[in-house]
Amino acid sequence: MNWQWLHRFGSPKWFYEKTGLWVVALGLCSITLLVVGAVWGLGFAPEDAKQGNSYRIIYIHVPAAVISMAGYYIMAIAGGVGLIWRTKLSFIVMRAAAPIGAWLTFAALFTGAVWGKPTWGTWWVWDARITSMLILLFLYLGVIALQQAFQHQDSADKTSAILALVGMVNVPIIYKSVEWWTTLHQPASIKFTQKSTIDPSMLYPLMIMFVAFYAFYFWCLLRSARAEILRREQKTAWVGEILMKGSR
Repeated sequence: MNWQWLHRFGSPKWFYEKTGLWVVALGLCSITLLVVGAVWGLGFAPEDAKQGNSYRIIYIHVPAAVISMAGYYIMAIAGGVGLIWRTKLSFIVMRAAAPIGAWLTFAALFTGAVWGKPTWGTWWVWDARITSMLILLFLYLGVIALQQAFQHQDSADKTSAILALVGMVNVPIIYKSVEWWTTLHQPASIKFTQKSTIDPSMLYPLMIMFVAFYAFYFWCLLRSARAEILRREQKTAWVGEILMKGSR
């Protein structure tokens, strides 16, 4: 099997050159979908029979929570690929993904607290899902801290990748927490093997927000990775040419 395409994609120079248009396309796509989904969900979706309008925060909270977990897998897998194949781009993606995932996790925790106050009567409870989400935030912050703790980038990358891989065990715990333990969180309303318990008039804008958040995530990831490439490769001739063109 010809693996040349994989090695080419692992080249920071090739990645930087090929993703310029991707950034523009993802940026336009994410902004459009975020506006459509937010207006539909926050302004036109019907009220919930039990929670009234307070449920509308679901259109921010749920996508942020789901993509913070998916983003952790992206970060950890990138770190694992970097450890196995020693590809510089993998470590770059790992580092770029960490702060984005941390902000999404914080957004999920914050919006969950705002939603919890009118629903549960409290801002915070130490139930299994909330606690495991807090651990996810600490794992993201741990990767960020390790990237800053070492003088040599190679040591920082390897140590961060190991922490990211070890922390992967927390993601299925978050997902299964409502089934394994008694928590205030309800079971998932969106199901792929059974009929979803959420009404289609509420589900459609939520699905748009999922796509919008994914597009926004990858837009941020590409922008951050491209900036990190320029930082790490600043002594190379091709980056020097780009910086010279930008300064004109």
